[in-house]
Amino acid sequence: MNLSSLIKSFTEENKLKTFPRPYINHSVEFKKNYSSVERAKMLEKVGLNVFFFPAEMITGCDFLSDSGTTTMTNKQWAALHLGDESYGSNRGYFQLIEVIRKTFGEEFFNSPEKGLPNAFLFHQGRPCEDALFTALGRLGNGQIIPSNGHFDTTAANIEINKIKAVNLFSKELTDEKSTSHFKGNMDTIKLKKLLKTNHQKIPMAYMTITNNTGGGQPVSLANICEVAEIVHSYNLPFFIDACRFAENAWFIKTYEKEYKNKTILQIVQKIFSYCDGITISFKKDGLVNMGGGLFIKNNGFFMKKYPCLPEAILDYQIVKEGHPTYGGMSGRDIMALVEGLKTVVNEDYLKYRISQVARFGQAMLDNNIPVISPIGGHAVYLDINKFFKGTKMKPEDFGGISLTALLLSLYGHRACELGFYAFGSYNKETRVETHPDVNFVRFAVPRLRYEDQDLMASVEAVKALHNNRDLIPKVKVVYGRELTLRHFKSRFAFEK
Repeated sequence: MNLSSLIKSFTEENKLKTFPRPYINHSVEFKKNYSSVERAKMLEKVGLNVFFFPAEMITGCDFLSDSGTTTMTNKQWAALHLGDESYGSNRGYFQLIEVIRKTFGEEFFNSPEKGLPNAFLFHQGRPCEDALFTALGRLGNGQIIPSNGHFDTTAANIEINKIKAVNLFSKELTDEKSTSHFKGNMDTIKLKKLLKTNHQKIPMAYMTITNNTGGGQPVSLANICEVAEIVHSYNLPFFIDACRFAENAWFIKTYEKEYKNKTILQIVQKIFSYCDGITISFKKDGLVNMGGGLFIKNNGFFMKKYPCLPEAILDYQIVKEGHPTYGGMSGRDIMALVEGLKTVVNEDYLKYRISQVARFGQAMLDNNIPVISPIGGHAVYLDINKFFKGTKMKPEDFGGISLTALLLSLYGHRACELGFYAFGSYNKETRVETHPDVNFVRFAVPRLRYEDQDLMASVEAVKALHNNRDLIPKVKVVYGRELTLRHFKSRFAFEK
C-alpha cells in the first residue's frame, strides 16, 4: 500500500473534530497581575463605567470592542515600515485604490486624474458617517433613514443632523423559535410600508453587515438584493455600513446554497454590486487599528440624486481630516490596510475566526447561559432579560451594567452593555425611561488575539455569575442618565 492510499484510509476512518489554527503566534505580551480587590477599587473610582477602566489592569479577556483591537499579521507589521508619510499622494494611496477596486468594485474609487471625488478616507468609521449625514442633513429637516439596525454612534451621527434613525429589525431576531442564520436581515414588509407613506422624507436607506445592534447577526444576499430593489424602485440610494463585510460574506457562502461554490471575494463583490455607497470602519474587517472610508458608486442612485454632495463631502474631509490622499490616516496605517484587505477575504482565516466565536457562544449555551443563537460573526450577545429572569432585577435597575462591573472586578474580563442603558433614553422632565427593543451584553472578540482557553475562562466566569444571579445588586445612575450616548459618559454605583 502506498502512502497516498494509507492517508485516504485514515482520513475516511478517523475524521477529527479539532484542527490547528491557520496561523502561528509571532509576538506575545505578558499581562501584569492585578487582584480582584485592586480591580474593584479602580472600578469604584471610575463609577462602574467599564469604558473608563484602565485596559492595563484587565487580566482576562477584553471584549469591550472588536474595533481597532485586531492583532495584525507579520505582513502588516512589515508594511508599516514601507509607510510613506508624504502630505499628498503617498505611495500607499495608489496601492489602496487598487485593493479597494478589487474588493468592492471598480466603480467605488476613481483615479485622481479623473477629477470626480467618490472615495473619501477618514481616520475611522464615525467621521465617515458624520460627513455623509452632515451633507444629507443640509437638505432639510424631517428626514428619515431606515436600517436593519443602526448602531449607537451611527444613530447619534444621524440624529445630530436632525434626521430620524429608524430600525427595521427582522421578525426572526426576536423569535425564539426561529433557526434562521440571517436574523440580521431588514424587515422588507416594514420597509415597503415606510417608503409608501414617507418616501419623500427618506434621503437613503442604510444596511449594516453584520447587524451589530441586532446581536451581530448576518444579512443574507437575498435580503440585500430585495432591499436594494425596493429602495431603487423609488429612485433612492441604498448604502451599506460594511464594517464586517467579509464575515457577512462567509455566512452567505456557508448558508445560502447558491453561493457555496463562490469565493469570498466573489460574494463580496456581489454584495456591493447592489449598493450605491459604502461607509466602513476599517478597524473591523480592514484588520487594522485605525482607518475608515466613504465610497460612492459612479453613476449610482446617490450620484444621480445628489450630484453636488460629493464635492461638499470632499470639502468636509479636507477641513476635518486632511488631504484626500491620506484623510486622517498615516501612511503606515494605509500600508497596513492594503495588506489587511487582502487577508480578510482569505477563507481559512474567516473559517477559523467565525468558528472560534461560534465555539465561544456554544460553550455559553452548553452552560445554560442565555445568548443570542445562532451565534453571530464577531461577538456573543448575552440576553440580559433572560439572564435575570425570575430574579428581582427590573428593567430600570440596569442589570447589564451590574453584570459587566462584577465580571470585570471579580474575574478580570471586560464586556460591554448594549441594551436598556446604552440604547435607552431618559426624559428628565417627565422622569420616564424609554427602553429599546434589545437588551444585551456584548462579548466582542478581537480578531487573531485570543485562543480558546482564554474564551473558555470567560465562560466559566459568566457561569459563576449566572449561578449567583440573585446576589447581583441593582445599580443607580449617579451621573449622566439624561445624556445622549450616555453609556460612554455615565457613572454608576451599586444599590445597598
